[in-house]
Amino acid sequence: MSSLKTTETPKCAALDTNHYILIGISVVTVLITLLFGIVCFKKYRSLSKTIHQLGRGKSVTVPAEDSTPLSPTSPQSLFVMPSLDSSAETRQHRQKSSVRLMWRAPQQNPQIARTDLNLIQLIKAGREGAFYKARMLRGTCKGHSFVTCKIAKEGVTSKQMETEVSIMRKLVYHKNVLQLLDWNMAEEPFMLIMEFVSHGTLRSFLQTHHDKLSADAEIQNLFAITSYHIALAMEHLRSKMVVHCDLALRNILVSRFPWEIKVAEFGLAKDLTRMRSRRSTTKKHQRDRVPLRWYPPEYFRNSYYSFKGDVWAFGIVLWEMQTFGSLPYPNLETSDQVVYHICAGTRNIGPDSCRPEILQIMKDCWVEPYTARPSFSELVRTLESIIEDDADYVDVVDQRPKSVAEEFSTL
Repeated sequence: MSSLKTTETPKCAALDTNHYILIGISVVTVLITLLFGIVCFKKYRSLSKTIHQLGRGKSVTVPAEDSTPLSPTSPQSLFVMPSLDSSAETRQHRQKSSVRLMWRAPQQNPQIARTDLNLIQLIKAGREGAFYKARMLRGTCKGHSFVTCKIAKEGVTSKQMETEVSIMRKLVYHKNVLQLLDWNMAEEPFMLIMEFVSHGTLRSFLQTHHDKLSADAEIQNLFAITSYHIALAMEHLRSKMVVHCDLALRNILVSRFPWEIKVAEFGLAKDLTRMRSRRSTTKKHQRDRVPLRWYPPEYFRNSYYSFKGDVWAFGIVLWEMQTFGSLPYPNLETSDQVVYHICAGTRNIGPDSCRPEILQIMKDCWVEPYTARPSFSELVRTLESIIEDDADYVDVVDQRPKSVAEEFSTL
C-alpha cells in the first residue's frame, strides 16, 4: 500500500500545476479583455458626447488660441462637419478647428456708420424700421455708391437684427431677392446696407402711376410678369427653408417695372432649420406685431406658420396688385374683426378687371386646408404658362414688347 501512495503523489502534483497555469492564463485574458473594453467604452462615450453636442448646435470646446474660426461662406448646410480623413495631419487639424453654426452672424467691426451715409429719400417705414435711399459719402460699399439702408427703430434688439442678417446671408444671391451688402450692429442705430432700388416699394409705385398703368391695354400682362418674379423669389426662399412671414406689396421693391422686382424685409422671417416647432410663440394680445390681413386662418387657430402661409400671403399680394395697392379686407376695421372673418371664411373679392387665370390663382392660394394650396414651384409654372399664352410669346427674362417699353420708358 505504501508503494502505491508514493507512485500517485507526483501525478496529483502535476495535475495541480496544470490547473494553476490554465487559471493564470484565463485571469490574464479576462483582465486584458476588461481593460480593452473599458478603453473602447470611454472612446465610445467621448464620441457620443461630441455627436450629441453637434446635434444640439454646440461647438466643440478647444483652447481659444488654437481655434480657427470658419467663415460662413457656404449656407447650403447648417454645420461645418469635420473631415473623416484618417491621416494624422487631418486629425490634428480637426482637433484644433472649432465647429460653428453656419447661420450665426460672425462678430464684425463697424464697417459703415450713420455718418457715412447721406439719406436721400424715405422708401417706407414699418414696425421694425425705415428703409431709405442713400448715398455713400466716403468711398463705396462693395462697389456701390448708392444703396438701400434699413435703420432699425428704437426697441429692436441686436439679436433680432442678427437673425435678419443670418437669413439674408443664407439666401445668398437671387435676382428677385434684395441683396445684403453690409451691416452695423456694434452701435445704435442698427443698420443694414442693401443694394439700391430705383422706384421704392411696389405698392407706392402702383399708387403713384395708377392712372397711366390702368389705361394700358397690357396691364394684365405686366401684372402677370411681376407676379412671376415674386413667385421666383418665394420659390428660392422655400429651397432655403426660409418662411418670409411678411410677404406684402409694401415689402416688394422695384428697380425696373415689371422686370426687376425684389422681395425685401426679412425682419419677421424664420429659418425652419433652426426651429424645433413651427408654432408661433407670439401671444394673442401681441398680434399687433404681425400683419394680420396677410396671415392665414391656421395661424389664428393654431399659431401655425409654414410655406403654405406664404402662399396665402402671395394670393393677397396678387389682390393688392390688381387693386393698385388697396388695403385687404377694406370693410374690416379692427384686428378682432379681421381675425374673426378670416377664420369664418371671408375672402377678398377680385376686381372685375382681373383676368380669370390670376383670379383662379388667388382662390387656390386661399383654400383650406392649407395642405391643398399650391406650392411656389407650381405657381411659377402656372404663371409661366400664362405669360407664354399671352398674345405673342414674351421673353420673361429681359425683353418686352416695344409698345410697353415706349409707354414706360420714363418710369
